[in-house]
Amino acid sequence: MRISITALILALLAGCAQNPVTGKSDLVMMSESQEIAEGRQADVQIKQQYKVYESKALQDYVNRVGQRIAKQSHRPGLQYHFTVLDSPEINAFALPGGYVYITRGILAYLNSEAELAAVLGHEIGHVTARHGVRQQAAAQATNLALQIASLYVKGLNTAVGQNVANLFGGALLSGYGRDHELEADRLGAQYLTRTEYDPQAIIKVIGVLKNQELKDAELAKQEGREPRRYHGLFASHPDNDTRLQQAVGEASKNGSAHAHAEGREDFLKATDGLVYGDNSDQGIVRNNRFYHADLGIALNFPETWQVHNLPDSLVAVSPRGEAMMQMKMDQKPQGTPSEYAHRMVGYGAQTRSLDLAGLPAATFELPNVMGGVIYHDKKAYIVQAQAKERGGLSAHRDTIFGTVRSFHALTADERKLVKPLGIRIITARPGDTYAGLAQGSPLGKSAESYLRLMNAQYPDGEPRPGQAIKIVE
Repeated sequence: MRISITALILALLAGCAQNPVTGKSDLVMMSESQEIAEGRQADVQIKQQYKVYESKALQDYVNRVGQRIAKQSHRPGLQYHFTVLDSPEINAFALPGGYVYITRGILAYLNSEAELAAVLGHEIGHVTARHGVRQQAAAQATNLALQIASLYVKGLNTAVGQNVANLFGGALLSGYGRDHELEADRLGAQYLTRTEYDPQAIIKVIGVLKNQELKDAELAKQEGREPRRYHGLFASHPDNDTRLQQAVGEASKNGSAHAHAEGREDFLKATDGLVYGDNSDQGIVRNNRFYHADLGIALNFPETWQVHNLPDSLVAVSPRGEAMMQMKMDQKPQGTPSEYAHRMVGYGAQTRSLDLAGLPAATFELPNVMGGVIYHDKKAYIVQAQAKERGGLSAHRDTIFGTVRSFHALTADERKLVKPLGIRIITARPGDTYAGLAQGSPLGKSAESYLRLMNAQYPDGEPRPGQAIKIVE
């Protein structure tokens, strides 16, 4: 037993390494070369899940900004890789070993090079402080501690013991949320200061994310769902968050005497024409009509429903959120549409065969589930509606089956519509308002709010004459 315990303690001690940021010893189980190899391997998987955005000019611009920040970091010798992902998600993240990703979705809501540098600097901070590696080491340390304890506590390797380990492991890792994010913000602010960007851009970026959260909370209330959290660390707006203000303030104390660089004009020039929302290979939603060129299909959702084009499904939510429709695809359906429907929802469902302009189809109906199955090009498309409460679909029955019947092969005229929206930079004229600019906007009912969000003037700001602003067309 003594030999086993000694071996485990030596394994823990062998994992100690100097933190590049603090200079103190951290418990880690991975060398820098292993860290880089892990990041390189995960990078392949990320690029299988997400497409890389097809704009060499934008990729080069983001890389230049990122490399400039990285040279001022605590690990300047690490080879960093910066990639813009072709995703409308509002996100940025980093892998161990210097792999940093930013989506075109978040770029649409930034308004200066300093803000871009703030996002990249924050992610570089996670890399330099080895947060990912330390988190993995903490999990491994928990497992080692369990092995030590199991030598003394009978039954600790049982299922109950594993639950205890998970509990302690969760407690050990729970501190890696807010503290690590604040450290990454502090480090990002340091790196901004060293490169003469305004470190307050960190707070501006978190304000952008918080405003997105506030806007989504509005939509979530209308749709009866839980709001998404883009940056759940700050209960209040970042302007009022004391710890964040302190972290950024401390980091900028020893800043350059030179004027802070903002780079708004360069950033707007680099992102002029940026794809906004769905890209064409993901299918396009226009005024609640869905078009997909590669699949050659189209259908219409009710005008008052909120439509969300997700990576693996198409979802529409009723105005009060009591009902939801979802469309999915099956690439290898078997049997007729009616047979498919019966297998899916049960043989107690009422079904009816349809011919939708030559496409075989069937509707199905139960008290709390209804929809249809349509065959097109050897694939099955399933439109299924559900309600929170039994009988909750009755008020929407006609619109649900109307959506099913609207399914059709894409026409030549519709195919011309399947092009993504893009950001265009214009100069505001006297009298311009976001309400006026929102009229006829392809962004639909929430256009006014989204224009304010992407121009950092949410919730009630207005463009100033001569101001360069973003619109979507």
